[in-house]
Amino acid sequence: PYECKECGKGFTCRYQLTMHQRIYSGEKHYECKENGEAFSSGHQLTAPHTFESVEKPYKCEECGKAFSVHGRLTRHQGIHSGKKPYECNKCGKSFRLNSSLKIHQNIHTGEKPYKCKECGKAFSQRAHLAHHNRIHTGYKPFECKECGKSFRCASYLVIHERIHTGEKPYVCQECGKGFSYSHKLTIHRRVHTGEKPYECKECGKAFSVSGQLTQHLSIHSGKKPFECNKCGKSFRFISVLKAHQNIHSAEKPYECKECGKAFRHATSLIYHDRTHAGEKSYECKECGETFSHASHLIIHERIHTSDKPYECKRCGKAFHCASYLVRHESVHADGNPYMCEECGKAFNSSHELSIHHRVHTGEKPFKCNKCRRSFRLRSILEVHQRIHI
Repeated sequence: PYECKECGKGFTCRYQLTMHQRIYSGEKHYECKENGEAFSSGHQLTAPHTFESVEKPYKCEECGKAFSVHGRLTRHQGIHSGKKPYECNKCGKSFRLNSSLKIHQNIHTGEKPYKCKECGKAFSQRAHLAHHNRIHTGYKPFECKECGKSFRCASYLVIHERIHTGEKPYVCQECGKGFSYSHKLTIHRRVHTGEKPYECKECGKAFSVSGQLTQHLSIHSGKKPFECNKCGKSFRFISVLKAHQNIHSAEKPYECKECGKAFRHATSLIYHDRTHAGEKSYECKECGETFSHASHLIIHERIHTSDKPYECKRCGKAFHCASYLVRHESVHADGNPYMCEECGKAFNSSHELSIHHRVHTGEKPFKCNKCRRSFRLRSILEVHQRIHI
């Protein structure tokens, strides 16, 4: 019956409401002698030190997670049900909690009354300002017991801990795939809906993820602002530069538990793991062919749509994927006269080009007279025939 007029959060007794309202009034009676940070309640002050001893009698039957307060369990269960009963009357966006809706509505008013004295940045909520202030103080009170990493906010710690627990509470109702973060589930759902809300104003191409649009835009600008200080090579994205720099260090920290093969990047290991699992979760809706990686499916789909977004600035020839364009551009640089119309690869002789064409046509003219297997090259047939000797 006791509701906060500031954010809409409800409480069972007046005392809880009074404690809660100190967030907005700025009252902080409890100071930590260790680091000087002030808190609105004694519970907040002692929480980091007594976390282990707090009793958690309310357990989620879906995933086993336990809570000290029944209301938190109820709130948590909304993750599994997917229900979002609170809808914004301005934009139609829905939320699991009424308090989240109230916070969201500040976006439409644009009001940001809480200003940082250090850098001037303004916030719509006092709690956000409090979290922001820790950037300047460097205070990180929430520590992971598994690896010792510290965080400014409890929510950051909760999200981080999923790395260790493997918890994936956000499940796709369409295919059952689980995710550690809600925003990743939102992005994943677009695979099923086909939604592509991010459109390039230059060429009209649309993307399901904003990051893909950002990457795509650099194709039009041609800018490569990130330069390697070892070899001088430039890149469009800092992430690609960082991945490239591992070449110079030769470090391969990510090892496959199945076969022992090591990789420079975590994503490379994830892709590699699929070769053992035989997982091909990305299916072409046009022809049914399946792929291990979403990027491979995207390139494949261009065969059906005839989409060729990568165009040579010298001659205007366009290609399905960036690697074909890069290969083609070497024709202009090296002067190789015999070029494959399919992928842009160039050769010194027409004979080499003819042999290469078999990659695209699937032609295998060299047949084994023992087992009838066919090969693209005579040399491969000769190697194969040694099996029968």
